Order: sequence, then C-alpha cells, then structure tokens
Amino acid sequence: MKKENQTVKIIPLGGMEQIGMNITAIEYEDSIIVIDCGLSFPSDDMLGIDLVIPDTTYLKENVKKIKGLVITHGHEDHIGAIPYVLKEINMPIYATKLTMGLIDCKLKEHNLSRSIRKKVVKHGQSINLGCFRIEFIKTNHSIADAAALAIYTPAGIIVHTGDFKVDHTPLFGEAIDLGRFAELGKKGVLALMADSTNAERPGYTMSEQTVRVTFEHLFQEYKKSRIIIATFASNVDRVQQIINTAYQFGRKVVVEGRSMVNTIEVASELGYLDIPENTLIEVEQMKNYVDEQIVLITTGSQGETMAALSRMAASVHKKISIKPGDTVIFSSHPIPGNEKAVSKVMNELARKGAKIIFQDTHVSGHACQEEIKLIYALTKPQYAIPVHGEYRHLKAHRDLALSMGMDKKNVILLSSGDVLSLNKEEARITGKVPAHGIMVDGLGVGDVGNIVLKDRQQLSQNGLLIVVVTLERHSGMCLAGPDIVSRGFVYVRESETLMEDARHVVAEALEECLSKNVTDWSRIKAAIKDALSEFLWKRTKRNPMILPIITEV
Repeated sequence: MKKENQTVKIIPLGGMEQIGMNITAIEYEDSIIVIDCGLSFPSDDMLGIDLVIPDTTYLKENVKKIKGLVITHGHEDHIGAIPYVLKEINMPIYATKLTMGLIDCKLKEHNLSRSIRKKVVKHGQSINLGCFRIEFIKTNHSIADAAALAIYTPAGIIVHTGDFKVDHTPLFGEAIDLGRFAELGKKGVLALMADSTNAERPGYTMSEQTVRVTFEHLFQEYKKSRIIIATFASNVDRVQQIINTAYQFGRKVVVEGRSMVNTIEVASELGYLDIPENTLIEVEQMKNYVDEQIVLITTGSQGETMAALSRMAASVHKKISIKPGDTVIFSSHPIPGNEKAVSKVMNELARKGAKIIFQDTHVSGHACQEEIKLIYALTKPQYAIPVHGEYRHLKAHRDLALSMGMDKKNVILLSSGDVLSLNKEEARITGKVPAHGIMVDGLGVGDVGNIVLKDRQQLSQNGLLIVVVTLERHSGMCLAGPDIVSRGFVYVRESETLMEDARHVVAEALEECLSKNVTDWSRIKAAIKDALSEFLWKRTKRNPMILPIITEV
C-alpha cells in the first residue's frame, strides 16, 4: 500500500480551546466516524442565548461517508447537542448502557426516538464502522459507564480517552482497565487523544470514596438542620453517596431540578443507582417531616439562573424556601467562568440565614498530571493530541507530554476546525473546516448570529430611540412629527429639554433633505440618524440605537 493512502484525518469540530461542545470527526477515505456531540453554555456576552451547539457543516457536506456516532459518556458537553445534530444528519448511535439511557431521554423530548438507530455496547466489545474498528475500554469518571475508545484505522491505532480519571476504588462498577491500555501500547499506538481538563493540577485526583467520609462528618455535625446538597445532575455516583449517607442517618431524600429527576430516573431504572425503599419522597411530602429528617438533592451548583437552587436563593421557587438554620452543601467546583454566578447564589443563601459549605465536598472526575503521565507511559503513542480544555489546559498537557520524552514535533495542539492528517511518517495540519458554535435561542437554531448579538449588546448598553415622521406622498411635506420614543436611553420625564432639542435636530435634518428635494427614504433616514447621533454624543457621550420610521399619507 502506498504511504499516502494510509493517512487518517482527525477533525475536531469543537471542544478545543474551550470546556464543552466536544465533537471530533475521524476520516479515512470514504469513512467518517463522529466521536461525541456535546453542547456548551453561552458566555456572558451572548445575550439571550440558551446554549451553543457545534457547527456540523463539514459533516453535512460529507454525509454519505458518515458511518456512525460513537459516544464516550453521558455528560451534556458530550451528548447535549445530539438531538439538534440528528435532525439534520441521521446517523446510528453507539454508546454504553447508561449513556444510551440518557441519550434516549433527549431523543424522546425532541420526538426523535423512533427514527434513530441505536446500539448499546459493553466495555471490551468492538464495533465495525466502515474501515474502522472501535473498541470500548472501561474508564472512571464522575458518571458511570464512561469509556475510552481504541480506534483501529488503516493508518494505525488512535486512542481517545474521553473524560477520565484513574479511580482504584470507584463507587460503581470496576476500576479503569489499565491493562488494556498497556496491551494497546505493546501493539503500537499511532496517536493518543487525552483529556486535558486537569492538566495543570499536579498529583492524582482523589477517589470518589473520599467524599463519603466528608458527607458522614457533615451529616453528623448538622444533625439538627435540613441539609440541601447541590451537585451536577449527571454525577450519578455523587447522588448515590448522598442517598447512602441519608439512609445511614435515617433521613428522607427529596430530588429537585428537572435534569436531576430525569437522570436519577434513568440511572435507577438501568440499575446504576441503588435507592433503599422508602428513602425517596416527593416535594409535596416534605411537610410531613421535620427539618432534621430531610435531605434535598438539587441542581444549581454552577449558579445557573433557572436551576432549582438559584430559584430557592432568589425566593422564586414555588415549593421550597430557604430558612435560617438550613445547611447548603456545594458538592462541585465552579466550572471556569461560573465563579461569579456561584458566589452570587452563595451570598443570597447566606443572606437568608443558611450555612454554606463547599470545602472537601467534591472530587474531580478528570485526571491530574500523574494519571495523564500514566496513560502516556502505558500507551507510548507516536503522536500526542491534547483534547478537551481551554488553551492553557492544552498547553499544560503538551508540556506533560514533552516531559514524558515525546518529540516536540509529535505533540500537536489543534484548534476547533483544524484538519490534521496523520500517518506513520508525519502529522500536519492540511486544512480548515467551519467550526464556529451555532447559537440556540428558544426554538431558533442558528437564526441568531453575530449581527443580532451586536444589536442586542448595543441595546443592552445604550438603549433605543425611535423617530417617527409622517410625510405627504406627493409634496413630501412633513405632516406630523418628528416624534421621538425612547426605551432604555434616558428617563423621558426628567430629560424633557434633551428630547425637545433632539426633536429640533431631527426637524432641521428633515427640512434640509426636503429643501434639496431628496425623496429617497433611505437617504432621509441616514441623514436623521447621523444628525441625531452626533447631537446625542455631544450632549450625553452615549450612542443609543436610532430607528427612524417614515410613513406616507
């Protein structure tokens, strides 16, 4: 076989230089497989946007080559965009049992569950898709059933770790299959795509079991108060720990938050959660118990405005209100960028008299430096491709790979949209495909772009002025107006002189246009806009959005 024929392409369409929206295409000749399909949450400057999903233009253009969608685990940043993408590209889904259960939930919500082919894969099993063979390898993460993937391609083996950590005493199931990584290393690994989220943190990630000890101490210490614990909805192991400790201390458990209720339902149905009888109660039954008999598990550990805990903190939750003496435990770390929102919720809770605890109540689901090094030592890859993380995480991961003795030219930092062509001789970036996130606002997917966002930003910062003028059709005489309506610019009642002067400025601009016999509306509007914005800038040093409206009678 000629060497150029054995070149495989790796194309990340998201998940690089950001936390979230993980999706990667791997292509060889006429076969493409897609790994993960996640969403990310909007940044502060994306006003009114609900979520961001990957741009799959490249996949749509090559839809005939796509053999399937392979999922590593059931977190939102890996499965959240599936319903949106599958509406446009129908491809079969391959995932482990719990992951598939959570995906099913999403497909039902979007009325897609009938039209999509799905196959549940066990750890250790392999599937054949086009010219690829993909083997699922057992790993540990903060959700059960996480898998790494060994992708056998004509160019060599690519190992994709998914999100992982090395936990020798996991709460559910077996420990990570390090032996399999070592066997792959013996066969020869062409490239390792490993999780970079904690690449800056030295040492090892603690086992999930260490949280149990903390919970036991806290339940012991706060025997007399109602305990509210906020964590990620998808952290099934953590939910199990809370239920176990509640049962041990004779407390009833209430679950609050839609995503949390869904996840717990799916996980317990599939046997990933063991809930002792009569432990779970409905919110409505809370009034039958005293505070020290209750534990609330809730969403909102990231300060999200619509999540249950944030609604409780803001006193807008219909069924639960925070009262003095409540103990609120944050069992998670803020995701980079959410620190402000989290501290706002904490302050609101403290103001209501709640005791807040966030130390030692969380362990990460991601590998720290020593665990990442261990995977390198076992797999001995020819190329290292750090994935999943902001630029600084990817860079820290690159330094780790170099410290393991890898050649500088064989450690490749990609951006979303890069096309990396790999074979045994070389690895180089040979192209670029579209990979900007697509914004979802309500039911609209992709109908809000940068121009609309810029308008929203201007409206949010400077407000709006509407200028209404009525002209006579034939003579072009001004019959009524100009009237000025202001929203979010100044409080009109206190700025009557400013508005009066603004009206004169518009009238003069209009007069000038009409005296020059300008009848083109767009030119009249431009003249009004220019004159008014210049006047307002001089008087107020502000730039509101100006909308002239002309009617003819």
